[in-house]
Amino acid sequence: MSIATPLNTTLQRSPLPSSLSVFSPIHTTTVSVTGTRKRCLRMVTSCVSSHSQSSVHNGVTDAVSVRNQIRLGLPSKGRMATDTLDLLKDCQLSVKQVNPRQYVAQIPQLPNTEVWFQRPKDIVRKLLSGDLDLGIVGLDIVSEFGQGNDDLIIVHEALNFGDCHLSLAIPNYGIFENINSLEELAQMPQWTAERPLRVATGFTYLGPKFMKENGIKHVAFSTADGALEAAPAMGIADAILDLVSSGTTLKENNLKEIEGGVVLQSQAALVASRRALTERTGALDTVHEILERLEAHLKAAGQFTVVANMRGTDAEEVAARLKTQPSLSGLQGPTISPVYCKRDGKVSIEFYAIVICVPKTALYESVQQLRAVGGSGVLVSPLTYIFDEETPRWSQLLSNLGL
Repeated sequence: MSIATPLNTTLQRSPLPSSLSVFSPIHTTTVSVTGTRKRCLRMVTSCVSSHSQSSVHNGVTDAVSVRNQIRLGLPSKGRMATDTLDLLKDCQLSVKQVNPRQYVAQIPQLPNTEVWFQRPKDIVRKLLSGDLDLGIVGLDIVSEFGQGNDDLIIVHEALNFGDCHLSLAIPNYGIFENINSLEELAQMPQWTAERPLRVATGFTYLGPKFMKENGIKHVAFSTADGALEAAPAMGIADAILDLVSSGTTLKENNLKEIEGGVVLQSQAALVASRRALTERTGALDTVHEILERLEAHLKAAGQFTVVANMRGTDAEEVAARLKTQPSLSGLQGPTISPVYCKRDGKVSIEFYAIVICVPKTALYESVQQLRAVGGSGVLVSPLTYIFDEETPRWSQLLSNLGL
């Protein structure tokens, strides 16, 4: 298995720690006063020594850099960026950006947090280098650029947007017309060491890893950006490995997915640096608040509060009638409260108010069942947040951190 790279690929420097990135390039102007020059050099050396508190090995720092602000990385462009900002706004965590051209912003509800807009792959890289503490990015990018690094920890794996899957696709014509599974593709006699299966992809870590795990040996990967769907038609690849949402683009380019060809399912996730959560002051508290807000909002999505009045002799009798209907149980059970009416100058209880939470898909059915047992004056309103006693993912996070 081999990976071919474009001829015009240029070398890239590994990202520097944030503590070094603030220094401007050193000017070449000659200083005539020797004493001043020496003092300047000593001052720069001292600044670098005092700010650089960590060493870097393979892009991963040994310890967090010294700074007071928690840094949250968000996608800078595209649909993922828009959906991320919308989600945070729905959680009452609106991002305030003074200038849309600036790459740094604030969240007023999190005064100790800076927002940095970055490319998704750079969010992962800077989580590993220690320049970011938290990030929202697709699971596909975490897997590709994180490469299983233990310092990356998934805080919330399902933010309900950015849904897609990484999948292998082949032409639906020619020698591939009757090939419908990964096993059939692997068994094609055309693939040899001299003439391997050529796959165009931007996922040069996950692609070879997937093929190796599935026992496919004669494969050559070529890196490509942009419209990969054109590669097979141009004759520069036999297959592509790319993200698929609806599959419409594949069909329009005469490509098809095959059984067993899905590498991973992906959607937006909240990711953090393990070292930042355990070593940086305030990072764990910030994650806790963000996680609680996310969980409360996402749990309430698609849920409605239904309120109705029912005649009854007492609360137990009303509850017994409600229990006969399968859609009226609510989250933990219906809430039943007396309605105090005034008749002939006296206060009496003839009605009971029923409050239940139902999913949108069962809303009309629930209203019909309420009516069937005597409910009237039914009110319906959407839910915004459902706060649990403690979010399950928080307990899981603490366990993963060994806390």
